[in-house]
Amino acid sequence: MTASSTARVHRPWGWFETLATGPGYLVKRILITADQRISLQRHQHRSEHWVVVAGAGVLECDGDDFAALPGATLFVPCGGVHRAAAGASGLEIIEVQLGEELREDDIERFSDDYGRVVKSHFNL
Repeated sequence: MTASSTARVHRPWGWFETLATGPGYLVKRILITADQRISLQRHQHRSEHWVVVAGAGVLECDGDDFAALPGATLFVPCGGVHRAAAGASGLEIIEVQLGEELREDDIERFSDDYGRVVKSHFNL
């Protein structure tokens, strides 16, 4: 297991930090600030397992919505269309990524509140 620096990477919706990496996995701590949400997205090379550790909101996967409260979990399969949205108190998630290719550019966005949807051969 390799521990990674916890430098925060800021995004329009909040921030994330990488907690650990190893062969085929990456662990992140994600904070979505109050009333914000990540893009509606999918990944071609990884699955994700989310564990809500603080705050409240909504988790979405393949058209189904789930309450995001501390202790809630959600498995996002490879290719699953998903998003997380924070309520008024924000939302903190521990994310475990599993796959052979764990890259930030493995994000195909379908909808985004911050104008980051890019047309590709997947979503023309």
